Amino acid sequence: MVEKGKLTTSEIELLVKKVQQGDQGAFAKVYDALIDQIYRYVFYRVKDEEAEDIVENVFLKVWENIRKYKDEKGKSFSSWVFRIAHNLVVDHYRGAKDRKVEELDFNMADENREHNPIKTTENSIDQKVLKMALDKLKSPYKEVIIYKFINELSNSEIAEILDKNESSLRVLQFRALAMLKKELEEMGANYRF
Repeated sequence: MVEKGKLTTSEIELLVKKVQQGDQGAFAKVYDALIDQIYRYVFYRVKDEEAEDIVENVFLKVWENIRKYKDEKGKSFSSWVFRIAHNLVVDHYRGAKDRKVEELDFNMADENREHNPIKTTENSIDQKVLKMALDKLKSPYKEVIIYKFINELSNSEIAEILDKNESSLRVLQFRALAMLKKELEEMGANYRF
């Protein structure tokens, strides 16, 4: 998926080759191209205050291992980065087994750039409700919803990241949406999908 003003997959691959040849400025461009999607993926998987640390570690690992990345047919660099993010989120939860689980705090400030206070409040509540509903889903359901509907990745990109075929991915998406709808209904939330 290429958003307006974003780099294409082939442009990212060219930048990665430059980074592998020692061009540090190219890494900054790769970082800028991927940071928003990686942050959104991590944000909806962990507590707000932990997301930035994990994303920082994702890009640290990318920097440390970028020379090991090989441009393989059918495997994009962004999928490789999402895999690193996924692994760090999993590691985070493995390390958190002994930590106490806390409820989300509804008094957290919304850091959206929107200047309309009513819209900002509505978006903040929607995000928090969505995050609470997602937290109740099984990991595969949560992942597919984050990739597809929050990061707006294509089915082929998601299939590549999750190492699944597109048919089984569509089944997983259908089940994930059904479970999300059920969770939102149980929470008394209005959903729009």
